[in-house]
Amino acid sequence: MKMMWCGLVGWIDDRFPLTELWNEHLAKYYAPKNFNFWYYFGSLAILVLVIQLLSGIWLAMSYKPAADLAFGSVEYIMREVNWGWLIRYMHSTGASFFFIVVYLHMFRGLIYGSYKGKRELIWLLGMGIYLVLMAEAFMGYLLPWGQMSFWGAQVIISLFGAIPFGIGDALALWIRGDYVVSDATLNRFFALHVVALPLALLGLVVFHIMALHQIGSNNPDGVEIKSNKDEDGIPRDGIPFHPYYTVKDLKGAVVFLFLFAIVVFFIPEFGGWFLESDNFEPANPLKTPAHIVPLWYFTPFYAILRAIPNKLTGVIAMGLAIFMLFVLPWLDRHPVKSIRYRSALFKLLVMLFAVTFVVLGYLGTRVPTALYSELGIRMGELYFSFFIIMWVYGQDRRPAFYFNTFLVVLVALLCIDWIRYDPSKGALMWKSLLMPLVYHVVFLLAPVFTSLNESRPVPERVVFK
Repeated sequence: MKMMWCGLVGWIDDRFPLTELWNEHLAKYYAPKNFNFWYYFGSLAILVLVIQLLSGIWLAMSYKPAADLAFGSVEYIMREVNWGWLIRYMHSTGASFFFIVVYLHMFRGLIYGSYKGKRELIWLLGMGIYLVLMAEAFMGYLLPWGQMSFWGAQVIISLFGAIPFGIGDALALWIRGDYVVSDATLNRFFALHVVALPLALLGLVVFHIMALHQIGSNNPDGVEIKSNKDEDGIPRDGIPFHPYYTVKDLKGAVVFLFLFAIVVFFIPEFGGWFLESDNFEPANPLKTPAHIVPLWYFTPFYAILRAIPNKLTGVIAMGLAIFMLFVLPWLDRHPVKSIRYRSALFKLLVMLFAVTFVVLGYLGTRVPTALYSELGIRMGELYFSFFIIMWVYGQDRRPAFYFNTFLVVLVALLCIDWIRYDPSKGALMWKSLLMPLVYHVVFLLAPVFTSLNESRPVPERVVFK
């Protein structure tokens, strides 16, 4: 049997570099020895991608991409197709789990500086995956043709109309394929969701992994394992990915699938966060839902958009919020990669950024009252301030630079408040101004008067035993 297997592998190797690919990306790919909990999410993202692709193929076999048949076909899948309810819930749950895993994967890259040390392209490819994933989720969200799907698509597509000089209206018309969200919109979204975007996503994932393996995996200590090799060319601080990390990732996959199964079998709607109650009603162009919101993974950016009264300014702010993530490698030029050796202020900065993102996500799901709108503005200011402070911390600055930056930011905040001033909300605006004011006092003035922004010494090379 072994000889037959070796013969088969040899036959394939003569025609396709199977063993070479296996050795290069698994068996003989040397990864750092000190991967921790945060390094599960890269492999889990691939696992969820496989779940989404397989479940999506099965759903497409019974789905009808027509305005008068789409909602009924989803009901048919749920009620008549063998195990259709399970496949549908796996796909809907997988969409939310995909974003959970990707957000945690991005956060790991942020805290350990995985965009530094010739890893800018890896980060850009990862952000490309994130952007395509957002488009994929948006296109798929329309397909059930429920009330929230229909009106959510109507609202999001209409945002493109804010682009001036007639470009926005033409672009919105092109996206819809009609003057309103209709059968034409559903057909093109279906084609993009099941063919074009998955192909783009798979290509970006392959390029992302190839770029990662070319440079070498980052790790919690920021050690470049490819820079220190023995006489045989093997990294001294690395171990083969297989079998060590394949076993580790299998353990993570088992725990993940256990949690995934709990949601699929017991709480697939997840309290309306994964599947909204309005989407169990067929789309009705004559009946608008009381509160139209996108699914939770879009709500941080939606909160920034909605907090700004001017439509064009809101769209620009939302686009800029995503763009800032792309340019992070050029904003953070600090020589220390890992948060383990960064200053106490930097650790607090990253922690508050995560809190800000979560709070923005929550605000994006709430009815826009005066309080929530004001909080959305302030949280949006903190979101963008994070990137400004990352840039300030990226190099060794003189005290005067911190003072000047603080004054510029303070003037900008006051100008924004002057432009949007409303006498009926004056007291609320002045009270909420304390939030960004304290934030910038801590992160821009504390480095001048304290040593809280001093990083710990980084060992030239850490040997893991």
